[in-house]
Amino acid sequence: METNNPAGFWIRLLANILDGVIMTFVLIFLWLTLYGQVFNETFTFVELISPLYYLILPVIWYGYTIGKRIVGIRIARVDGEKVGIGTMLLRNVVAAIVYGLTLGIGIIVSAFMIGIREDKRAIHDFIASTYVTHDPPEKL
Repeated sequence: METNNPAGFWIRLLANILDGVIMTFVLIFLWLTLYGQVFNETFTFVELISPLYYLILPVIWYGYTIGKRIVGIRIARVDGEKVGIGTMLLRNVVAAIVYGLTLGIGIIVSAFMIGIREDKRAIHDFIASTYVTHDPPEKL
């Protein structure tokens, strides 16, 4: 269990901001195209795009999201295996539940963990046995 070339707080934050901006533009475009307005009163499939983006894209793109790819970081498993759907469910869904149950305190603790720990792993990284690295994936 070794983390190679872990990514720190600021670059991870930048990647998340980029992903958020990208998803905002995509969602606004889809809402306007499909419904002629930015927000719809009823739940539509458009609301599923953002969670699916964060869940599925890293699985099919070697741990990258678009924001992570732009800044040159990716999600990797500590055992060296490819990131799978189970890993991403643990990382996103279970971690969101933990962060919600702690009323957001877990997010603050995670930010400090990324900034202070040598391996730069946060609570959601420990839940899913992952870390974020600057290293590109090894081609199999």
